[in-house]
Formats: sequence, C-alpha cells, structure tokens
Amino acid sequence: MIDLKYLQKNYEETATKLIKKGVDSEILEALKQRFIELKEVNSTFEEAKANQNQMSKLFGQYKKDGKDIAELKVKVDANKELLSSLQESAREANEALNSLALGIPNFPDDRVPDGEDENDNVELKKVLKPTTFNFIPKEHWELSEINGWIDFGRGVKLAKSRFSVLRGDGARLERALINFFLDENRAKGFEEVAVPFINNASMLQGTGQLPKFEDDLFKIEDENLYLIPTAEVPLTNLYNDEILREKELPMLLTAYTPCFRKEAGSAGRDTRGMIRQHQFSKVEMVAISKPDDSERIFEMMVQNASDILTKLGLPHRIVELCGGDLGFSASHTIDLEVWLPGQNQYREISSISNTKEFQARRAKIRFKDSKKNTFVHTLNGSALAVGRTIVAIMENYQNEDGSVNIPEVLKRYM
Repeated sequence: MIDLKYLQKNYEETATKLIKKGVDSEILEALKQRFIELKEVNSTFEEAKANQNQMSKLFGQYKKDGKDIAELKVKVDANKELLSSLQESAREANEALNSLALGIPNFPDDRVPDGEDENDNVELKKVLKPTTFNFIPKEHWELSEINGWIDFGRGVKLAKSRFSVLRGDGARLERALINFFLDENRAKGFEEVAVPFINNASMLQGTGQLPKFEDDLFKIEDENLYLIPTAEVPLTNLYNDEILREKELPMLLTAYTPCFRKEAGSAGRDTRGMIRQHQFSKVEMVAISKPDDSERIFEMMVQNASDILTKLGLPHRIVELCGGDLGFSASHTIDLEVWLPGQNQYREISSISNTKEFQARRAKIRFKDSKKNTFVHTLNGSALAVGRTIVAIMENYQNEDGSVNIPEVLKRYM
C-alpha cells in the first residue's frame, strides 16, 4: 500500500507520479475526498471528547458546591452517545479510505521513463547476437509436432484452452530447466524454498494481487483460498506481519512453483502455442532487504537472470519499463526479453521489480534497526519462466529438419 500520510502531505507531487502510472485523476480526487472526510470526523470526535472531559471535571465541582447535577448528567449522556456515533463514523471513514487505497498502485521511481504502454519502454542493451539461419525458422508449435514435445490437443481435452501437455524430451527439458535455474540461483546466494501452491486471501492482498486483480485468479470454491499466480506471493508472505532482525537481512529466496492465471485481460492474444498459458512453471527470486540495499540487490537479480539466459546461449535484450507499462506493485521494473526466431521478435521471459516498501506496508513486514521498526523493501523476479524458455530453446536451437539441439549446460541434467 502507498504511504497515505506521505500522499496526504505531498498530494500534488504524488498525484503527478500516480497519473504517470495511469491512475485516473477521478480516483485521486475520490482519495483526496476520503482524506477530508476522515479529517473532519476525527476533528469533531476530538472536540466532543474534549467537551466530555471538561463536563466530567464539572461533576466534582458541582458536588463540592452543592449544585444540582441533573442537567449536567443529561448533557454528559448525550455527549457520550455523540462520541459513540462519531467513533463509528471515524471507523467507517478510515475503512473507506483504506479500501480505496488498496486499489491505488505503487509510486513509480523517479527514473522510470514516461510512456503509455510497452511501445514506450526503453531498450538498455542487447546480449548475444541472434543466429542467422540458412532456412526459414519454424515456430515452436510446428517443432512440437515434429518432435512430439508438446501436446496441445490433449491439454485442452484434460482442462480447456491455454493448457498443454509436455511429453518425452519436452517433459525432461522442463525438469532440467527447473533444476538448472534453482542451482544457478542457489549459487548466487538464494535459499531454496518449497512452498504451498495455494494461498489465502490475506497473502494475496499483501503482495498486491487482491483486491484489484481477483478476476485474474483461480479461487477455490467455498474456501478463502486461491491458486498462486506466482511464487512471489508465498515467498514474500513467509514474513507477513513479522518484525525481522536487522542482521537477518537481506533474505534471498528462490522457489519452483506452477503458476495459475486466468489471463482475463488477454483475450485473443497468443492463443496458439505456449507463450500465454493458464498454468505454467516458473522459478522465482524474491529478496527482502533494508531500504539502503534494495537497489544493489535489484541490479544483482537482473544480472542473474541475464547470466542464466547467456549460459543457455539465448540472445536477449534488457528493457526498462515506462510508467504506463509498470505493474501495480512495482516502483521500478526491468524486463528481459528473449529472441524467438520463429516469431522474429523479442518476447518477455523475466520481469525484475523493486516494490520498495509498497508490499511490506500491505503485508506488515518490518525490521528492527537500532531505533525503531522500519518497513523492509521487497523485490521479485523470474529466473526464469520455464515454458517460455522451452519455447526459446526450441526456436533458437532448431535444425533444418525440425530436430532440436540441447544447450550444453543442460546436458548433465538430461
């Protein structure tokens, strides 16, 4: 959650930042009105409370002077009712403010470039040169038919569209990549964690998926539980509502999980193949750090994801997201996009984000420094999305006859 006190004190400045991220000015005006309503009811409550204290003192004085307290008692009782009513109004006003604030995204970092969508993102650099084929490269679904690696039809039969089945060397390649990614992350200091693939609503609120993005989640019927859209949710929320010791930080965590998304806003996009699925495998990195360390860790996480792609021999580029393309919880995001020769374009394969204290404020994750309890910074990123890496390997390592070579670093896993 955004820092409401900071927003209230610096409304014009922070409103400009949020508009840069695509927040409607009407929502900001509604938020401003909620601040006014809460301030007014709190002021009235404090005034009534002061009156109550003053009248309470008069009781003793009246008794001492032998005065009749009947009229005073009527006033005190009436003020008590007013206080109770105002207290309830204050609770409702505070609840309304927080409810609206839960739908407000994180402030973008000052360095985030202006822009409306992915077309305004800024390429920072390219890594590795794409292979020049002496034949027209096939797309991954054509290669899957030749090699029998991906069975799209039976995935639909077992579930519905946007599900698929990996078979034979395709299934082995998925397992190899998961182990390779986890080993690479562990070598960089990330602790491997095995987490539940189902989390409760409080955890999803903590990382920002709820309440705004409930339509994109798979909910368990008659339960306050959801299938996770990413391991970022359970990894970050391991420390939900906890106060950590300063010496425990930074915490670097990694996990493999399947991820589940309805892809509610992607109708008509990537309907063929494995690029956009309802269920996909991913190895995630999460960092929990002191504020002063988060930028250094952010750069390390970006480099780690890039190094993994480089070791796989996959050409990619590093892109800084503009304000309009920035995710809800993110303050700053770098995407890694892998080259797909069959599609003749770069496609996202990893997204590394620093959410700063936004998630920590929602999830109440703090650390105790020498003076006080302070919100941590949380960071997350893919290293990597497994399905898209399979697609990238198939298209970049294909031969003219449709067979696919295996990257050297994966051979020991297969």
